[in-house]
Amino acid sequence: MAPPILYALFVWWFSTGIVLLLVLRRRRTIVWSLVGAAVLFPVSLYWLARSGADDSVTGAYVAFTAAILLWGTQELAFLTGFLTGPRPLPCPPASHGLRRVAYAIGAILYHELALIGSGAAVAAVTFGTVNQVGFFTFLILWVMRLSAKLNLFLGVPVLNDAVMPDHLTFLRSYFVRGAVNRLFPLAMIVSILATVMLIQRAFAAEASAATLAGSLLLAALLALAILEHGFMMVRLPVDALWRWSTLGGVQSAPAAGNGSTDIHRRDPPRELGDVERVLPTVP
Repeated sequence: MAPPILYALFVWWFSTGIVLLLVLRRRRTIVWSLVGAAVLFPVSLYWLARSGADDSVTGAYVAFTAAILLWGTQELAFLTGFLTGPRPLPCPPASHGLRRVAYAIGAILYHELALIGSGAAVAAVTFGTVNQVGFFTFLILWVMRLSAKLNLFLGVPVLNDAVMPDHLTFLRSYFVRGAVNRLFPLAMIVSILATVMLIQRAFAAEASAATLAGSLLLAALLALAILEHGFMMVRLPVDALWRWSTLGGVQSAPAAGNGSTDIHRRDPPRELGDVERVLPTVP
């Protein structure tokens, strides 16, 4: 039982650190990182397709790893600023409601379309295969990242945006530090229920070794995403987990509550109810 959980934990921690290490380096390093991501994308897609026919424990690990690597290429493209949106600019201070939603979409639209395209490619190469671990790995990453973006947009007590590349600091203008929005508890409840279902599937009487490994890999990944959501509620020095990858990179933004002035902070919009009613269209 422990190996899949420990593997998922290590991959989550290490892959996040590697992405941060690459995006916080000099511009020349970033260019080569993007070249490497362009090569890694089709390689990851190939291994997703190949592992689809492998219903062994090894197949589950290969599919999980390939999906994480493919997702990492998209994160790298976004965090380097290569793939953001048609309007990569701060949100105008007086924007509220649907206008603010439109500005937010314009800030990251290209990245969201790339994720949808990547998800479609993953679904195409894994459709009808016996090993669906890769597909559900990508699906969990996409859904939970979308949930995190929505919650940051609608309002959470803690932003955890201390480590952010200089070229993406405009995104802070779309974050809201405030009371918990109505989406957050719903997202947490659904995610926890899905995690419980995966654990039940792993330990079902008829579950094979591959099903056990694959289900625990997915459950661990989802649990980590839930933990990341929890970081929006409780202030913890989470950036310390990746201190090794951020040393010498960009400077951290001032932490809220330490007496410094946070020039990126936004108060909750007056028309928050209008924003929440159009949740499906928010990036």
